Amino acid sequence: MLNTTQCIWILAAYLIGAIPFGLLIGLARGVDIRQQGSKNIGATNTGRVLGKKWGYLCLALDLLKGLVPVVAASQWLVPQASTAGAMTVWLAVGLAAILGHVFPIYLGFRGGKGVATTIGVGAGIFPYFTVAIVAALIAYAAVRYGTGYVSLGSIALAVTFPVAAWAYAAFVAKLSNETIVPLVVVAAAIGALILLRHRENISRLLAGTENRAR
Repeated sequence: MLNTTQCIWILAAYLIGAIPFGLLIGLARGVDIRQQGSKNIGATNTGRVLGKKWGYLCLALDLLKGLVPVVAASQWLVPQASTAGAMTVWLAVGLAAILGHVFPIYLGFRGGKGVATTIGVGAGIFPYFTVAIVAALIAYAAVRYGTGYVSLGSIALAVTFPVAAWAYAAFVAKLSNETIVPLVVVAAAIGALILLRHRENISRLLAGTENRAR
């Protein structure tokens, strides 16, 4: 059972994750990126509409809003939790940041696709998700640059991430089932969420109409 402090941390992670950096960067440049390109607030569309340097800035900020909450939680929140609950609390903070990006309260719950924020969360939940996200990024790069489709690379990342998380936890870290289960469940939920947010891209890929720039 989560206590009040833990709930506040999770809510704070969600609110940080919900900050629409892509939209804010666009508005600062006099452009509403929700009305241009793919109309997504993520880094890919930001870069397409505003230029690569702004896309990279958005990418960095979206990464940080996943990384910062979980790193902060590892220092101040997780040590105060019971051994059994520490992993669950840590994962809940990371998941909340990703959900904030995908379903931001500030934009009527219409947000980005969650890839960059997932990478930040994966890097911060060290080493359990870090190794998995590195493996997922390798899969992303191989597919992305092998096919030219950003969306297909993101799909490869989403599929690889939970599998790699399970493999690391079970065979490398050799964690107990009590710890492995929440890790794998959350990793699978994140992967499924990314796939869900790419459902239109998947439809276009199947139809052969997907834009390689997406």
